[in-house]
Amino acid sequence: MDRAAPLTELSDAPVPPRGGAEWFEGEGGARLRAALFRPEGRPRGSVILSTGRTEAIEKYFEVVRDLQQRGFVVLVNEWRGQGLSHRDLPDRLKGHALGAETYLADYRDLLVAFEARLPKPWIAIGHSMGGCLTLMALARGQAPRFAGAVLCAPMLGLRLPRFARTLVALRLLTGRAGDWAQPPGDPASEPFEGNVLTRDPARYKRGKDLIRANPDLTLSSPTWGWLDFALRATAWLAKGENLKGATLPVV
Repeated sequence: MDRAAPLTELSDAPVPPRGGAEWFEGEGGARLRAALFRPEGRPRGSVILSTGRTEAIEKYFEVVRDLQQRGFVVLVNEWRGQGLSHRDLPDRLKGHALGAETYLADYRDLLVAFEARLPKPWIAIGHSMGGCLTLMALARGQAPRFAGAVLCAPMLGLRLPRFARTLVALRLLTGRAGDWAQPPGDPASEPFEGNVLTRDPARYKRGKDLIRANPDLTLSSPTWGWLDFALRATAWLAKGENLKGATLPVV
């Protein structure tokens, strides 16, 4: 069976050399996408790079090349529900989640699927939602496999009104987990002015150009189910005793 998966490139964001994307099987048989890239020469180790919410593999081509130049094999993890990975709702634009357990099972399956091609030592890098889930995975049994971790702007909390938890619980109780939690927008047309995630207009434009080039990469606002996952995951990480399993250097 052909495991090769497609990648979208732009003139200013070509696919990094010596690698490509592949399909692997996640929890419940979900078809998920990941990408493996090798450095030139003998590798000094491997980086497992986990993306943030809404992000696809393609957004990290620049980071992959930087890590390749430093001698690392790079495995980019694209979570279910975004990019070209399996989405749990028919409406691809909805940012949905089935809970942290499903994500963590997918992460375990990722490591099993690629471990034979990942020379040690391993370093985990996670951004935003990927930082939250990477830290959870390390704390819940994966830490011995890694030499260290870098969490970039990890999702360790949400800025929501105090009644948000009650509202989320009510929506789930009434069977509305898959409904929009906030009105959806058009990610491809959002203006750069007022953006709170980056001050770099060139990289911002590149991200928008990617989803124009391949609309299947697009993801919009979260659902109540995603908010439920995020609130539960960050509450779990807020309890110090839950992090005792993360026995490795973390930046």
